[in-house]
Amino acid sequence: MTGQTTRGSAPLRYRAGPRRQAFAALLDGLRTDGGAHVVTGEPGGGRTAFLEFAARAFRTGPVWHVRAEPACSFQPHSGLRTLLRAARHAGRVPGDGTAEEVLLDILRAASARSPLLVCVDDVHLWDTASRTALGRVAARVHAADGVHRVGLLVTVPGHRPVEREWATLPVLELTPLTPGDAAGLLHDLTDGAVDPVVREELVTEAQGNPALLLALAHRLSPAQLRGDHALPRPLADAGTLTAVAGGCPIGQRPDRADLLLVVAAAMRATGEQDAEAALVGRATNGLGGRDGDVPPEPSEPPQASELLAVPGGRLRFRSPLVGRAVYAGAPSERRRAAHRSLAAAHPAPHGVPALLHRSWTAPGPDAVLAAELEAAATDSTSGTPPTLRRTAQVRAAELTPDDALRARRYTAAAEQALLAGHPPEALRLLDAAGSRPAPAPVRGRAELLRGRVLLADGPVDDARESFLLAAGLLAGPGPAQADTAVLGAADAAWAAGDRQGCLRALTHDAHDAHDTHGVSVQAAVAGEFDLRAVGANPTGPQEAGEREEPVGPSAHRGATPPQPSVSPSALLRDHRDGMRAVLLGRFDLAAAPLTRVVDRGRPATEPERLLRSAAAALMLGDVGAARRAGARALASARTLGTAALEPRALEYLAYAELRAGRHQLARTHAEEGLRAARRAGQRNTAAHHHAVLALAASIEGARARVTEHATAALTTARRHGLAQAALLAQWATARADLGEGRPEEAADRLGPLVRPGARRGHFAVWMLAVPCFVEAAALAGRPEDARAVVEDFALWAGCGADPQAPAQLLRCRALLAAPEAADELYLRALDRHDETSGDFERARTELLHGKWLRRRRRLREARARLGEALVDFERCGAQLWARQAAAELRAGGAAPSGPGAGAARRHGARDLSLLTPQQLRIARCVAEGATNREVALSLSVSTRTVDYHLRNVFATLGVRSRVELVRLVEQEEKTGAQL
Repeated sequence: MTGQTTRGSAPLRYRAGPRRQAFAALLDGLRTDGGAHVVTGEPGGGRTAFLEFAARAFRTGPVWHVRAEPACSFQPHSGLRTLLRAARHAGRVPGDGTAEEVLLDILRAASARSPLLVCVDDVHLWDTASRTALGRVAARVHAADGVHRVGLLVTVPGHRPVEREWATLPVLELTPLTPGDAAGLLHDLTDGAVDPVVREELVTEAQGNPALLLALAHRLSPAQLRGDHALPRPLADAGTLTAVAGGCPIGQRPDRADLLLVVAAAMRATGEQDAEAALVGRATNGLGGRDGDVPPEPSEPPQASELLAVPGGRLRFRSPLVGRAVYAGAPSERRRAAHRSLAAAHPAPHGVPALLHRSWTAPGPDAVLAAELEAAATDSTSGTPPTLRRTAQVRAAELTPDDALRARRYTAAAEQALLAGHPPEALRLLDAAGSRPAPAPVRGRAELLRGRVLLADGPVDDARESFLLAAGLLAGPGPAQADTAVLGAADAAWAAGDRQGCLRALTHDAHDAHDTHGVSVQAAVAGEFDLRAVGANPTGPQEAGEREEPVGPSAHRGATPPQPSVSPSALLRDHRDGMRAVLLGRFDLAAAPLTRVVDRGRPATEPERLLRSAAAALMLGDVGAARRAGARALASARTLGTAALEPRALEYLAYAELRAGRHQLARTHAEEGLRAARRAGQRNTAAHHHAVLALAASIEGARARVTEHATAALTTARRHGLAQAALLAQWATARADLGEGRPEEAADRLGPLVRPGARRGHFAVWMLAVPCFVEAAALAGRPEDARAVVEDFALWAGCGADPQAPAQLLRCRALLAAPEAADELYLRALDRHDETSGDFERARTELLHGKWLRRRRRLREARARLGEALVDFERCGAQLWARQAAAELRAGGAAPSGPGAGAARRHGARDLSLLTPQQLRIARCVAEGATNREVALSLSVSTRTVDYHLRNVFATLGVRSRVELVRLVEQEEKTGAQL
């Protein structure tokens, strides 16, 4: 049974997620156990919508749903009479103090047969007698006999303290809508007719307040919603804010009104959610004086209004919406007086906050004040966060009479907005800068920023064109910025998987017929060079399994000692030259310039420079350097408050961990990076983090997570042209197929992405998926499909840019080799795995070798190898793959019983026959008293290989020391064991 309620034109729908789950749990408790809850939230925050949702969802009994009638709030017991009318109860409310007992009797009778839900909206507007009676009943619904099946929900506003009648009840605070929920509400209201850019601005302006979002949408015409006409400024005007706030800022006493206005003005200058109480006190004390240049005497702030909270010497509005309404609704002269008083009271008169207050007192353009603001905003020693720098630059632009200078300052403001993680605002500021005539350098810088915005959150082909336009405009006056633009264009083409476009960008300013690598620029742009044509070095690629010295940063480290003083242009040119050489397959020529970029990044503190260092290290295959540079870039970005750089730093960290074989660390960085990318509005970066998470989940065997993250990555990748993210997501899906024992599906999915042809995936990433494809094709009985790509993969492995590739290449060759050659290739692959970290790739080789051994009836060796695979898979959390190893063990006569079964089985063994041939040789040498180094020399392997095999010997035999191993070997020899 429901009383009258006011419904909006687009009812708020709670979408699936934690918010809806919490609401459902609350309602389930009310249905089964009853109880009372206070629902609070700021004006327009959805209290009424929540009660409507609760009333619709409560289907196990009657619902009494009423809303307060302000006109009757002075009549005693008028609120209770409204409730009884909704219950269709004809009785009267007594005025002799027994109203509480009468209401309890009514609730007891109504809930005798089924649960009852009572919803009272805006109960604070009830008369005092009704509030008191209902409050006492609410406290007794559990304790009173016969009313335990009554659920009571009352709503009160969150912009003032909860009244004493409800102070002891549990409180449900309605938090602001997430951007996704707000966008969904707007879609429901407009039937999807709102332009994406307009939607983004409306969602940002509403700050999660559903009523304000609806009011802003109703304020716009259909043409404005479609983006055909300009939006009104300000978007949320005083009338709209005051209407949504319910008029609560109106009617305050003069001293309280001054206090509220000063707090709102102080918050506007800092962009924070609170203000220093002492500063507000001094400013409020001086408000109304005419001499703004004489600071008032220190004073304690006036008694705080009920609309304010005072945590830790700070003042803040209980409702941000009310604070905005207070400021917008004040007369302009009072706002200027508040800012004048705050500027005079500020302890740093030439700091950004004080200058901002002065700027809001200016009646018109002021070139001097604009220059002061710009100087303060660009002071690198001030520690001012990007958000405040952006506000200062915007005000400086608004106060600037000169068009060209105004455009420059709007561009500077856009850069700070981008660093603060607000790309839509950055684009709006760039549009404002472009509306004014400006010289080429200013326009070039604006296009450079536009490219950066689009690279992180837009079509990457559009980003490349913006970067190239910027490079042309900045070529003369700003060589360093021109080089940055060139690299940005190359980054955009790289993300799109356009190798020719990447080379074209990197040769954008080339005037000679040949570049510094001795390769024709025209040939490079035409894409005539690749790994097969050029090879990994001038003398041709070496077989990865036979190299003695790795090609990579270590080979060139001594040639380029760190140079602490180097120009930004030189650093950018090194990165450009190295990147170009990588694209041409000349890793021998790429190593020197990229190593210089890595080395010069070590002492750096600027996050951009550290990110370049991490990117260069990844191209070199120096994952350790990439991890160090990425971690320092992340720390630097957080220290400087540059939210836009955090997702990129975490992206480099995640990719470095993946390349190093540490997928669980990669997942940790990607999860954090995904949250940071969403906060910063960087959908492209978020797509890369989704792809990493899909790859990590494909190892862990979480198919649902693979599908979720791969779908999210592909959705953005297809809309914005992200070839790299798309390939990684498809590779993750195929690897999940392979882990689930579906090699045919995996081969079908990966084949077009790795085989030569127009459908081959991203030029710099497709080779990473080759080992999966070869395994899938071999297991599917189609080895001929994989032979050609293995030869291409051999060229990649010979480059030294991927530490896992040499061992993977040997495994691929073993899968395709004749039986007489496969065993030796598997053993060589395992030896190469010893030189890199990462249990997963080693475990895959052990699993495949164990399968091969079992099918040739070499069961003792197969059980040992499969046991190693099981332990390694369990160690790295690859449970799906561990189940494969366990199944193979059972097929070979072993009986693993769950996680750790492989280790437990082997720890109980004391039989040397369980050792592999290599382990037996090492065990014999150690028993004879040889050191690890002597064993390595005698067997022609590395010391790390001996260490690895010796650890497995100890685990297999269940011994803890060399002494125990010697005793066991001697005992076995006495009983006839053959070593």
